[in-house]
Amino acid sequence: MGCWPECLVSPFRKLWLATVSFCRKMKKLADDDPRRVLHSLKVGIALTIVSTLYYVTPMFKGFRSSTIWAVLTVVLVLEFTVGGTLTKGLNRAVATLLAAALGMGAHHIAILTGDKGEVILLGFFIFIVAVIATFLRFMPEIKKRYDYGVMIFMLTFSLVGISSFRDEETFMLAYKRLLTIAIGVAIALVVSVLVFPVWAGEDLNMLMGANLEKLANSLEGLEALYFGEKVKVDDMKIKGALLQSYKSVLNTKATEDSLANLARWEPPHGPFWFCHPWKQYLKIGGLSRRFACLVEALSSYISRSQVATELEKHGNIREACKEICKESKNAMIVMASSVRAMTKLSDSKQHMAAGTETANRLKISLFEGGLLQTCTIVSLLLEIVSCAQEIEAAIEELARLARFKNSDQVNAGSGNRENPVADNDEVHEVAIVVLD
Repeated sequence: MGCWPECLVSPFRKLWLATVSFCRKMKKLADDDPRRVLHSLKVGIALTIVSTLYYVTPMFKGFRSSTIWAVLTVVLVLEFTVGGTLTKGLNRAVATLLAAALGMGAHHIAILTGDKGEVILLGFFIFIVAVIATFLRFMPEIKKRYDYGVMIFMLTFSLVGISSFRDEETFMLAYKRLLTIAIGVAIALVVSVLVFPVWAGEDLNMLMGANLEKLANSLEGLEALYFGEKVKVDDMKIKGALLQSYKSVLNTKATEDSLANLARWEPPHGPFWFCHPWKQYLKIGGLSRRFACLVEALSSYISRSQVATELEKHGNIREACKEICKESKNAMIVMASSVRAMTKLSDSKQHMAAGTETANRLKISLFEGGLLQTCTIVSLLLEIVSCAQEIEAAIEELARLARFKNSDQVNAGSGNRENPVADNDEVHEVAIVVLD
């Protein structure tokens, strides 16, 4: 097309580049989480099944125009997770049943007032229901769990109330809509549970483990950049990226709350039984964000040139801080592995004890020497160790409530990461030598 005018070639080139960019984005979405492709297939399967209500003549004659409600229900109810599908399905079914019953009751009351009175009374009922239902949606408890149900209740009541004025067979209308909605909910639930199910509870459990591992990565970057030996420029970029891992932990609260809410609706599956302590995961998440804030504060403080210079002058202090970061990192790796595998903690207490003892000894030594700026660093490190101990206690409580299985030793290492289960006596000896 080189001989063609630019004005003719340019639109085709732009269209081609836009198509390539769109395909790359779709590929990235699929690579980030292959379950998205499976969910798309599940929606296609569910809609194909529900469409048989239209294709099979006897079934269509039985429901007529109400058949569309089954299709709409599948589209609106089928969510990515089983918990999301079950939440929306139950909300829609219960809300439709209650709204249909109240709508029929309002219709029978309104017809007692005559033709003119019926219009006024039906309008009044719809007004009252809309006002109350809309106001209830502002309540945090309702909005968190039943917002979709309240919205469907308001919509269904209005539709039944309006239809009843023109359609004398109000009962059959409500019955057919309720039945087709129930069919749509049932199809959505069956497909969601039986075809490559995605459990919100499992996602929440894995998210907690991933967050703890990111905090361990941040401590590893902190240890290498500020307390270890000088690193090369390329290694510095890698360690700097590890240090920034804590930032993603700060933004997970909304995801944790959503997954915990959906997990409560899910039926027992795998190691997750009835009354699983989902609130304990939220407690661990809150402590993890507090831990991330402490890492951020420490990193910001050390990055000041005068503080870094003072650390360079006192090699023994730097080594002790390095040991504190190392032990805290190892403990976080053990805890992350424990949560992911749903096994009881085995070796984290050793690392916590070593880190706490080193921090306490170093703090006493610094106060005696009058090194105030370095005292701030050690105080923040001590807060980090204390927060890690609280996370450890929260995980132990989770293990007790959820009845985690026993494990003699948790394989907490991954990839090229060093083995966190180090010799505890050797750690104490290093700390004492450094302080002396």
